[in-house]
Amino acid sequence: MFFDGFTLDHVDVGEVTLRVRHGGAGKPVLLLHGHPRTHATWHKVAPLLAERYSVVCPDLRGYGKSSKPPTDAGHTPYSKRAMAGDMVALMRALDHDEFAVAGHDRGALVAFRTAMDHSAAATALIAMDGLPVVEHLERCDARFAAEWWHWWFFGQTDKPAERIISADPGAWYTTTDEHMAPEAWADFREAIHDPATVHGMLEDYRAGLGIDRRHDEDDRRAGRRVQCPTLVLWSARDDLEDLYGDPVRIWRDWAGDVTGRPVDSGHHMAEEAPEAVAGAIGAFLDRHAP
Repeated sequence: MFFDGFTLDHVDVGEVTLRVRHGGAGKPVLLLHGHPRTHATWHKVAPLLAERYSVVCPDLRGYGKSSKPPTDAGHTPYSKRAMAGDMVALMRALDHDEFAVAGHDRGALVAFRTAMDHSAAATALIAMDGLPVVEHLERCDARFAAEWWHWWFFGQTDKPAERIISADPGAWYTTTDEHMAPEAWADFREAIHDPATVHGMLEDYRAGLGIDRRHDEDDRRAGRRVQCPTLVLWSARDDLEDLYGDPVRIWRDWAGDVTGRPVDSGHHMAEEAPEAVAGAIGAFLDRHAP
């Protein structure tokens, strides 16, 4: 069953309304998707965790069926700081003042910013296939540019990428349904064929190249660090470790209590290796969540 036992809601968190599925019982854990997914990417992991935890899976602002607020010249409405504020407001609306937060890909940036900006709320951080954005950008070399060139394509505004992507979304996003339930596949397809969602997703990247980087730089300059225990997971068959070496070593510049390991998976680990992902998150939370 697709998210069996979960409730589907639309929650007004102030500036935006978020589509969210939530279910289970126990200590709360917030699961944040990456690009170009929606909350449905967690459809195999969430029920496993819900056996012992209260699990919350939203669409980030700009993605899926959550609000797409108007942007500005600095892409501030799509900053990870704004998204992190959404997450805290959402969890409070669901009666969770403290919670663990896990994020994959772009969701890892939101999870990190949630832990940095809201240390009283975040009890544990799980970062999957991601680093603080400044760490990506400062390590940018010819190989990074060749492998992750879409960051620059998405990020520029003189010749916006929306027109090219929305001309043939299926050709651009070459995802298959091999590891996705029919409902998750339909949700993904609907999202990428919505021009407003494509624009929202690209605004996320535009914020990443500017305001998000500045927020990271400000934190580093001020000596601010993640206060909660941190788990780093990365896909063994993707390129994060190939590009940067050991991700745990990098994360230790940002948090004091960091552990991590690879997951035998391609990039979309929640879909490809759900038991391993749920097992790693559950074991970590059992050790660290109060």
